Amino acid sequence: METGDKVPEVLGFDAEGREVRLADYAGRRLVLYFYPKDNTPGCTAEACSLRDHYDELRAAGYEVVGVSVDSAASHQRFSAKHALPFRLVADTDKKLVETFGVWAEKKMCGRTYMGTVRTTFIIAPDGRIERIIGPKEIKTKTHGEQLLGLGA
Repeated sequence: METGDKVPEVLGFDAEGREVRLADYAGRRLVLYFYPKDNTPGCTAEACSLRDHYDELRAAGYEVVGVSVDSAASHQRFSAKHALPFRLVADTDKKLVETFGVWAEKKMCGRTYMGTVRTTFIIAPDGRIERIIGPKEIKTKTHGEQLLGLGA
């Protein structure tokens, strides 16, 4: 997906099994952030930064939803362990990561595998992608501040 594209209405199911829809965030901008894996150092730092700035983001008219291919049970543990105030989509069928084009070949330690490329999409109230923050731009430890600095 690219800037200006319309986002699907149904984003998937959260850790509690509830459907997550764009309409749930009507009138607000949505920070839809894709991350590789629960409870890994970079992903934990990113989630905690968003948690720490959640009230400021909401005051600026934003909501936050995280997405990874981890299971609902994994999301429940991750969310509880780090007191995350926002929803996490369990994209176990990889439908959303593929739709957004963030499921790709990755390389680490000489090994090639498929995985989620860390990417954040800012979705405008009309359901269109307003901005894409790619993996080279995202600073996991300060992602919440980074978003607020974008004019959030």
